[in-house]
Amino acid sequence: MASNCLNCQTPITENFCGNCGQKKFKRIDRKYVVDEAQYLLVHTNKGFLYSVKNILKNPGKTARDFIEGNRVNHYKPLLLAFVLSGISALISYKFLGMNEIIREVSAKSGAPEMSNSIFAFISSYNSFLMLAMVPFFAIFTWIVFRTWGQNYFEHIVMNAFGLSFYTLTTIVVIYPILFAFRGNVDSFMLIFSGSVFTIPFIFVWFYRGFYPDQSIGIIILKVFLILLFVFLVYILLVIIGGIIYAAMKGPEAMKLLQQHK
Repeated sequence: MASNCLNCQTPITENFCGNCGQKKFKRIDRKYVVDEAQYLLVHTNKGFLYSVKNILKNPGKTARDFIEGNRVNHYKPLLLAFVLSGISALISYKFLGMNEIIREVSAKSGAPEMSNSIFAFISSYNSFLMLAMVPFFAIFTWIVFRTWGQNYFEHIVMNAFGLSFYTLTTIVVIYPILFAFRGNVDSFMLIFSGSVFTIPFIFVWFYRGFYPDQSIGIIILKVFLILLFVFLVYILLVIIGGIIYAAMKGPEAMKLLQQHK
């Protein structure tokens, strides 16, 4: 039986409006609530796990397929990067005790308390800082890969996938190793510092998968240029963050910051 859509008044002959997509009116009852809850749970888990599985399997190809239109089964890439960053920050702060370890190491080095707090914050929430850098990172990748076909906004999505891959690699590989050595501060910090050197390999693998027709040599060169740009911006953001943190702590903290430049 046909009825008019309550949103746009178009006649509906199927379960959904052919004009705006609204579902045909059905009175809300117990079955409606159960069906909606089941759909939300299953669809969300399926999309999240599907994206995670494909990113771990072939991150570059997964990003390219999504940008080229294969999206229905995927979790939203920006939301995925945000959720994974939250999981990473939780593990780092709650299970690894990164904040306390960094403070302990910094205190042994004789650094001022304010510097310890800043460094501990940056180390514990590094994943969120990297997430905040995605739009800036996209500028660099768009410039470096500008002749290879993607616009700036596609580079934002591409880099959300790249960050998700980096975060998953950290969660799956780096964090278990750090957890095993959390009782040995020196070994913990050595592994933590050394993990930075995995970043070029992670992104070479990612862009190699995204641009399979390009030579590995040119991809390595472009990744080097991108990481150089990002490193400089990251240092700038850290400095700005330190100044803001110092300003929030008051004039005394600002004085300490100036003394240790």
